[in-house]
Amino acid sequence: MMREKGLCAVYLKNWRLYVLMLPALVWVLAFAYAPMYGLVIAFKDFRARAGIGGSPWSDPLFRHFTAFFSTNIAWTTITNTLLLSILTLLISFPVPIIFALLLNQVKGKGIQKTIQTISYAPYFISAVVVVSILNVILSPGSGFVNTVVTWFTKGDPVLFMTRPEYFRPVYIVSNIWQSMGFSAIIYIAALTGISPDIYEAAIVDGANKFQRIIHIDIPSILPTAVIMFILAVGSIMTIGYEKVYLMQNGMNTVVSEIISTYVYKTGLQSAQYSFATAVGLFNSGVNFIILVICNQIAKKTANVSIF
Repeated sequence: MMREKGLCAVYLKNWRLYVLMLPALVWVLAFAYAPMYGLVIAFKDFRARAGIGGSPWSDPLFRHFTAFFSTNIAWTTITNTLLLSILTLLISFPVPIIFALLLNQVKGKGIQKTIQTISYAPYFISAVVVVSILNVILSPGSGFVNTVVTWFTKGDPVLFMTRPEYFRPVYIVSNIWQSMGFSAIIYIAALTGISPDIYEAAIVDGANKFQRIIHIDIPSILPTAVIMFILAVGSIMTIGYEKVYLMQNGMNTVVSEIISTYVYKTGLQSAQYSFATAVGLFNSGVNFIILVICNQIAKKTANVSIF
């Protein structure tokens, strides 16, 4: 009884914080949890006129899942998704950490803030604009990159946006440029929380900048990096379809067709709603399993976890 009164007192004392949290909670319930009811159509033969509840159950129940795995495109999309996600993770994940460590060494606050602002500004550029920029600078006729390449090699322009072997490098490099600064914010915040006394003690002991980075900065941001890595691995099967779809063409489809673009084409363009939902549900299920496994590994090895 006393414990319940104590909890009520805490809630009443902090009621303003709960009111501030309410809009975010409503948004999550309305746009993240309520739409999950629609996942049931993965097990139905959805008919728009009948609605979700009135549509008949598919016979057999997992017919749309088996239909997906019986096609050749299933393994192509899964392979392309995994390759693109893993390569993006391995190459892109360390970049914000390195950038934050280097930016932390900049002495002038004004210069530091200017660099940080310039670096995270591309994050707010839409995928349409990013792909348009790529088409301009990688154009075989007048693109800046091809102008430099042909000047040095004296050969023909390179078709970066159409040849399959260049799709993944172009996607990953543009992704680093777009997300590096924004992803580094959380690491910069962790570095600013380090007590200056620790640096002063290290300087007194004769530690140079590199040694301070190795023995102070990296251990301080390691728990944050582990959490971010778990979240990144947990969404390894999820790649936004917008940028990939815009970069896609008839010549690079063999490497650019991923699960999200396939779901978009079958679900919205071909109106195969139940089939597309089944593919998306499979994708989310794999992500959830990977997330749980990585979280348990991190919990046992680094004593850091998200749940």
